[in-house]
Amino acid sequence: MSAQSDMLAHLMRRKPGHTLPRELYRDADMYDVDMERIWYRDWLLVGSVAEVPKAGNHMTVQIGEYSVIVVRGTDGQVRAFHNSCRHRGSRICQTAKGSAPKLVCPYHQWTYDLDGRLQWARDMGPDFDPAQHGLKPVHCREAAGILFLSLADEAPAFDALAEAAKHYAGPHKLSECKLAHETTIIEKANWKLVMENNRECYHCSGSHPSLCVSFDDNPNIAGDGSGKDDPVIAAHLRKCEGAGLPSSFLIAPNEQWRFVRVPLLGDAVSYTMDGGPSCEKLVGDVTIRDAGSLLFFHYPNSWNHFLGDVVMLFSMMPIGPQETAVTTKWFVHSDAVEGTDYTLDRLTPVWIHTNDEDRAIVEENQRGINSPAYEPGPYSALQESGVAQFVDWYCETMTSRLTGRALYAAE
Repeated sequence: MSAQSDMLAHLMRRKPGHTLPRELYRDADMYDVDMERIWYRDWLLVGSVAEVPKAGNHMTVQIGEYSVIVVRGTDGQVRAFHNSCRHRGSRICQTAKGSAPKLVCPYHQWTYDLDGRLQWARDMGPDFDPAQHGLKPVHCREAAGILFLSLADEAPAFDALAEAAKHYAGPHKLSECKLAHETTIIEKANWKLVMENNRECYHCSGSHPSLCVSFDDNPNIAGDGSGKDDPVIAAHLRKCEGAGLPSSFLIAPNEQWRFVRVPLLGDAVSYTMDGGPSCEKLVGDVTIRDAGSLLFFHYPNSWNHFLGDVVMLFSMMPIGPQETAVTTKWFVHSDAVEGTDYTLDRLTPVWIHTNDEDRAIVEENQRGINSPAYEPGPYSALQESGVAQFVDWYCETMTSRLTGRALYAAE
């Protein structure tokens, strides 16, 4: 039986409203199917165009076996290319971030323009055609300053997401912000466990003392949208909409992404150890400091927070069946001065603590699932509706792609 057939068999025996069969969280063959059918096909959030503000600025991204270069060209356009020289395949860019007028392979100095065209290759003979050896492109799109890549031969639809992002996140003007800090941690757990943990706050009060100063663990906030009529949430939406900040719950037809603006706890205005501001300057066109957080998730790899004074992008990339890299990026107003308008000691501790606590949680979750005694357990309809929504999306998407049968009216 093939790995794809095994995957379908596991999906067919999954009990609705329950966690996944053990194999889907731990087996190498199932991980390979995940990579081929989801990670190498979908749009993946990798950061912001603000990270490559000038021509020649570039960064590298590792997606499974693929290394990708993201670079801003002299025409201002941000593009992406496979980080593999068309000569003998060496990686061209070896650091996470850099800047150069050309992309030069360090092995034999083949030189590419910022738009991927091969400009120079020494001693290749009269019959060599540089035009046939440009860098291989990767689909690259921007949505309200958020940068997405897709490794698919034909990229999935994107325009609906771009329009929604412009409407909801546009006022924060992420493309005009600057990256204040970035961290990457390795969590020794399957990527689905990392996302499941993010999609609920059932665990927050017992695990995240720093976060619970400002983030309300009301299950209607972290759930599937069924609590959007909660009086506290509804009042917050009205206030933010009145201030020109689109806020009401919106989810894609295939439930792959969602936007909603939620209140923080009590008088908190940002994710700080005391709930106070994290940066003196508000971002973009935001005019109220107590705007709460615009929550945006995009499956399979990201969850994000747009606040009045900081934008936080969280993205994960699978490394193996039981290993996942999680990257957090903090963006502030481009004119904000470290030491005057913000300090890293105030901006970052809440989520540095929370990320580390989540790492411990999901690693213990993985260890428990690795036991042959594990069997799928039920989700709490009240507390874990968001987790159930993600797992349903995963199962339905995977089933659709393995069988060729469309399960959604539109993607």
